[in-house]
Amino acid sequence: MRKIFFTAALFINIGLALATYFLHSFYMNLYIISIPITLIGIYDVLQKKHIILRNYPVLGHFRFLLESIRPEIQQYFIEEFDEGRPFSREHRSLAYQRAKKEIDSAPFGTLHDLYSKGSEWMLHTMKDTKRLTEKDLRVKIGNSACKQPYLASRLNISAMSYGALSKNAIKALNKAACMGSFYHNTGEGGLSDYHLSSNSDVVWQIGTAYFGCRKDDGSFCPELFKESALKKQVKMIEIKISQGAKPGHGGLLPANKVDAEIASIRKIKMGKDVHSPGVHKEFDSPIGLIKFITRLRDLSEGKPVGFKICIGDIQEFYSICKAMIELDTYPDFITVDGAEGGTGAAPVEFSNTMGTPLLEALNFVNNTLVGLSIRDKIRIIASGKVIDGFSLLNKVALGADLCNSARGMMFSIGCIQSLRCNTNSCPTGVATTDPKLYKLLDVESKAMRAKNFHNKTIEMALDLLKATGHESFNLSREKFVRRIHDGSTKNYADLYAQYNDGDILNSLIDQRSLNIWQESSAHSFS
Repeated sequence: MRKIFFTAALFINIGLALATYFLHSFYMNLYIISIPITLIGIYDVLQKKHIILRNYPVLGHFRFLLESIRPEIQQYFIEEFDEGRPFSREHRSLAYQRAKKEIDSAPFGTLHDLYSKGSEWMLHTMKDTKRLTEKDLRVKIGNSACKQPYLASRLNISAMSYGALSKNAIKALNKAACMGSFYHNTGEGGLSDYHLSSNSDVVWQIGTAYFGCRKDDGSFCPELFKESALKKQVKMIEIKISQGAKPGHGGLLPANKVDAEIASIRKIKMGKDVHSPGVHKEFDSPIGLIKFITRLRDLSEGKPVGFKICIGDIQEFYSICKAMIELDTYPDFITVDGAEGGTGAAPVEFSNTMGTPLLEALNFVNNTLVGLSIRDKIRIIASGKVIDGFSLLNKVALGADLCNSARGMMFSIGCIQSLRCNTNSCPTGVATTDPKLYKLLDVESKAMRAKNFHNKTIEMALDLLKATGHESFNLSREKFVRRIHDGSTKNYADLYAQYNDGDILNSLIDQRSLNIWQESSAHSFS
């Protein structure tokens, strides 16, 4: 039975040969089917790469065919509304509906099991609460050392490079940011013309390879940096220390992907592999990082400068804070990326097991800055799985001033979570450089959808704030409740310890954290 197709094709060929000999050429047309099957079967039996094909010639190909379309079968025919990773069908559908301004209400009550472990909700109020104004929706980023502070939206486009996303996708997101008055983070792939195409506000991210501001040897080039940093669209500079999906992991841009355009944008040479190190070359200590921040702030003539980090060893973050205090110099913002963050491609071990999840990381960063009495000098930006009003507000409750969204914005312009970002074969033209796939992505209509998604998410966050009695984005942790493993419930205030102003300085924290703080050094990450 395992060789039935191959055997059948052989007998059919023999039969057709006899029939053709005795009955002339009428049956020759059937060779069109039988001969290719026979040749495939012969190849399968002789090849040594796939044991499945050797044992099941011809028939084994159906296994590989079904495996190749498994994600589509799972997504379209098997997946329930609350299933699907990293985003459920419910969240994907919500993003699509809001982007298209379609009906996004839920009929007949919730489909969630509110008594299951991990379910969360907010506590509403009966008091009349004033709805927030436009002024409350903007966050000033820039401390006393910043000469050009920036008023940011509460929700923005997270870091996604040109090359990881197609030029049409970048142009659509950039136009949406311009129409909706929120910023667009370039990702570490450089400041391209597509990021500047619609005159939107841009955050220029500088990674370890210094794309767009590097010398031939890969080191930082201050002249190239200044040339781009002074562009009017560039509102802030973000130094990428690490990202959630692959913290501490570098990358390799192979030579075959470095075309003339990519080479020009990233300031690299065509025909050569380009390595992105796991760490920065311009500094090797916390003091060095803070001095580099000052250098970039000066070169950009006083624009806000901060860094993006996925929290790992907490001693290293303590060391950075000690360097801030020792130099009395502070970044204008810190972007906290959770381990659940996404990327075009990452080693499975890094995606699954490296880095601190966002909510714990946010709470730690906020507590550290509060405990050192420097929270007022630094804004915190949360990056990771912001898809609706609740997922925005729960991050604000744990310390974020504003949020960035990458995959939510991708959904709004057509991403279907096909999980092909690392193959350059994205069927929607969002995460690919193949012109056959992205050229039909309409920039104008997709830009409007991304703007709609942003506006509706903010609108729903405001509705939740009003329903819970908040008249500002200073959220009470007691309003957020989670059901835990034994069926009982705890609010965020119980789940996440909260420091008071100066607690670390006054040694009013747990002994383990205090020991780590005391052992950390502004002059070394060790």
